[in-house]
Amino acid sequence: MIKQISLDHLGGLYYYKVHNKKVDSLCKDFPQLKTFLYDMFENCPNSYFESGPRSSSLKFNLKNLNTVKTKGHEVSTLSYYGLLENGDRYNSNHLKVQMFMLESDNKTIAMEIPIWLHPNEIDRYYEIFGSNEPLTGHIDILRVEDGKIWVWDYKPNAIKEKYATTQVSFYALMLSKRTNIPLEQFRCGYFDKDYAFMFKPNPELIPENQLKSLFDFFRKPL
Repeated sequence: MIKQISLDHLGGLYYYKVHNKKVDSLCKDFPQLKTFLYDMFENCPNSYFESGPRSSSLKFNLKNLNTVKTKGHEVSTLSYYGLLENGDRYNSNHLKVQMFMLESDNKTIAMEIPIWLHPNEIDRYYEIFGSNEPLTGHIDILRVEDGKIWVWDYKPNAIKEKYATTQVSFYALMLSKRTNIPLEQFRCGYFDKDYAFMFKPNPELIPENQLKSLFDFFRKPL
């Protein structure tokens, strides 16, 4: 029922898993997403993940995102029970939550999805990332709900996160580019067992007045 593979990418092993039955039932309106998810078992470009910028390492904020904070959201409840039920099953809190959601939540279709963005896919790529290598990342949790694709990131202390909206925004953009599904069809969020933060991704990720400061930041010597 669950198809899986271990991806040895920079930073460690990523346990990419897809729930076959839920993909079949929930992705009828998104055939491109289903194709991409299964293609990654055979054709993931692993070399992209050996170097270059990572979405999880981006340390700048995006503007014009209307983030909604919610206590007691469904994903937070799932997180709570995942930590409880899988307490002795896994050492990682991420795995405890991810596996519980994949196995028990009727909307979660995949976890640790590998994604990337090519430099020619957005304007002024080098000014944003200080590199001409692909931007890469792994989506913690992918859900389909009410006709939208939800990109979720588990953050153990979500309320203290400073840059999670940036990370998840680029996750959604990368998956949109990989599947050719319009960004309008995506929603984003990050969560822990107490709070969930949700927002609609903005196609204009980086305002023009922010580009110069980013370029200056990446040009600084280490």
